[in-house]
Amino acid sequence: MRSTASRIGRVFGLVLCLSPLMLLGPSGASAQDFYKDKQIRLIAGFPAGNDYDLGARLLAKYLPKYIPGEPSIIVQNMPQAASVAAANYLYAQAPRDGTVFGSFSRNIVNDALTGESNVTADPRRFLWLGATSRPARVCVRWFTATVKTPADLFTREFIVGAAGATSSLAIVPTVLNKVLGTKFNIVEGYQGMGDAMLAVQRGETQGMCASYAQFRIAEQLIHDGKLFFLLRAEQAPIPEIPDVPSIFDYAKTGEQRALMQFVFSSTEFGRPYVFPPEVPKDRVETMRKAVSAAAHDPALLAEAANIKMDMTYTSPESLEQLVAKLYKTPPALIATVKTILPNEK
Repeated sequence: MRSTASRIGRVFGLVLCLSPLMLLGPSGASAQDFYKDKQIRLIAGFPAGNDYDLGARLLAKYLPKYIPGEPSIIVQNMPQAASVAAANYLYAQAPRDGTVFGSFSRNIVNDALTGESNVTADPRRFLWLGATSRPARVCVRWFTATVKTPADLFTREFIVGAAGATSSLAIVPTVLNKVLGTKFNIVEGYQGMGDAMLAVQRGETQGMCASYAQFRIAEQLIHDGKLFFLLRAEQAPIPEIPDVPSIFDYAKTGEQRALMQFVFSSTEFGRPYVFPPEVPKDRVETMRKAVSAAAHDPALLAEAANIKMDMTYTSPESLEQLVAKLYKTPPALIATVKTILPNEK
């Protein structure tokens, strides 16, 4: 009996010793050990040179030293369908072991809520790692434009350029036309921000709408008095340009404000980073800490300032709360939003 009890005791002790390893998942490796000699892929959902791409590459430069084992990180661009392909890949196909994470459009959650047919990802299941950048959307006008103030938009046509009906350059003017009754005339076919800016200078258009940070390419034009900020599509002032008026001041009803708040809330996601669903919890926590540490690295911040790249950090908890808040939006409001968002129909 003593011999049997002794064997049982040894087996029980072995189970107790092994149980912490069993909790680490199929790999049997802690996050500290797992990433040693590994290569991580960072999926960037936009083309090379885009703000999302540049932000991802800057983060990838500093991130390895904050991950135990200091794995290498490569950036893979997946720009198809305005980053929807990247979101769907991360959601359904990417490995769930912590070796792949990525970034996609800040509009993905709104797109999922409004039932965009090509978005198959459920944002609630992503493991949010944090975000960089707190973009603010603005509209600018060329100095010869007859529209001088937001109030003029209700009585005069204002010609702006965009890539296509669903492009980011089209979102603000389309929403303001349909919600407030402004008179933006949106000319499509331009190949992104740079091309649309050249159209303004050539006199083909009178202005454009985009995120505030993107107008760093036009600093000289602003300094020379050729390009002016017309409005901000935010309620809170933009610190760098506090006197630019908010278009929310022109909302006449609570519904108008609610519709604009829903659509423009996507800016709060910044440039978000996520793991696919089901990545082991210890690796999620490791990467969350690493992203936060890298985003606050003085050398990263200095390099970002030098290239005028906004790397303002947002915590994963804040992103999760924003997702949860958006998913509580009344169905009737979402149905109305679907009628005002840009579409190809």
